[in-house]
Amino acid sequence: MCIIFFKFDPRPVSTNAYRLILAANRDEYYHRPSKPADFWGNHNEILSGLDMETGKEGGTWLGITKRGKFSALTNYLQPKIVLDAKGRGSLVSNYLTSDLDCYSYIKRISEEGHLYNPFNLLTAEFNNTKEDVIYYYGSKGEREPVKLNPGLYGLSCSLLDTPWKKLQYGKKLFADIIKKSHDIAREDLVQELIKVMNNEEP
Repeated sequence: MCIIFFKFDPRPVSTNAYRLILAANRDEYYHRPSKPADFWGNHNEILSGLDMETGKEGGTWLGITKRGKFSALTNYLQPKIVLDAKGRGSLVSNYLTSDLDCYSYIKRISEEGHLYNPFNLLTAEFNNTKEDVIYYYGSKGEREPVKLNPGLYGLSCSLLDTPWKKLQYGKKLFADIIKKSHDIAREDLVQELIKVMNNEEP
């Protein structure tokens, strides 16, 4: 299942601290074609992977821009997919290419959530002149987007921080890495996070 762990620390006092540390895994069908993360040719300030499946080209599940806009998506686990629903991958792509702020965009999406198969969406802005902010909306949860407080979060194929064992265990491993993030080099931090995401312990 898709899974995201992240620590949000808006404008940390310590110059050593990170404003966002995120580790994510897209659990998708192996046969589904996609491009690895790269800057877009037509929007070269956007960095993300891209769906290449016929009919879903250009959608993505996680991306960021040089201006500090960030978004991520997970699908909500459900027994049956509605085949004629709108593609969820456009939720991230459309935000990254829009001029809307993160709240205005996710608020609009919360009013259109019924048009898609169930999903979870994060939209954020990391801006040097305004406050850093992250909003969350789960189409199976509250009707209004939620502004997230600083902290450590886990998101999978249910609502934010649903206490599934896999999510709880992953959050613990992630939290252990975060505790030493000030004391290790960035490259080492990345490798430690990759180990967490590659963990195969049942």
